[in-house]
Amino acid sequence: MSWRCVERANESLLGLGQLALLCREVWRSLRKGRLSWRDFIYQLHFIGVKSQSVVLITGAFTGMVLCAQTYYQFHKVKMDSASLAVVAVSMCSELGPVLTALMVAGRVGASMAAELGTMKVTEQIDALRTLSTHPIDYLVIPRLLATIVAMPLLTSEAIAVGIGSGYIVGIGLLGLDPTYAWANMLRYTQLSELGMGIAKSLVFGSIIALIGCFKGLNCGMGAEGVGHATTEAVVYASISILMTNFFLTLFLTRLVQML
Repeated sequence: MSWRCVERANESLLGLGQLALLCREVWRSLRKGRLSWRDFIYQLHFIGVKSQSVVLITGAFTGMVLCAQTYYQFHKVKMDSASLAVVAVSMCSELGPVLTALMVAGRVGASMAAELGTMKVTEQIDALRTLSTHPIDYLVIPRLLATIVAMPLLTSEAIAVGIGSGYIVGIGLLGLDPTYAWANMLRYTQLSELGMGIAKSLVFGSIIALIGCFKGLNCGMGAEGVGHATTEAVVYASISILMTNFFLTLFLTRLVQML
């Protein structure tokens, strides 16, 4: 049992080291300005435009259920008109960026790992090296930058749709007063909370792209290796997003208080 624990710890440390080396290669490529704009536009369309449906559905139903649950609890203490404010604050700073990142990780992270893993198994990455094309420049950089650009936009859409759907449920189904609900939302929702959500989305986008590309470039041989890499990309990205969100919340909240 102890030997297995040591072996797993060694594998984890080896993986972290390989991920650090990948980050170094990505940084070098970014400093040299190596970017294929054609691939960047394609990845931006695939990551941003084609992810809108799942992100908007997630944001809409999250806002609706959050408004309903908040109303049922606040109604007990006669604070019904503050329900929409809770929805707005939660969607801006926490639920909007986190749920968007999880949905994108499930769709885009898995796709990146599967695509790059298949390219490695079929030796297409080795073919790129023989053509004097660096795989980081051609495969990783466009996906990384496209994810970083698309995530704030998707997060903003999820936040807006979540608040809008919560407003519709609160006014149309729960009977909230529209004037007081909207006024309290504007009163208690600060611009800094929206900024926190956008800042988190940038970090989450980097995590999704780096882990997805890392798992694809380092997958095992055969179809089984590609399958394991795809599963690990989604799981590790989701766990990293949830863990990083906790520390980002503490750091950004303290930073806002200092400012």
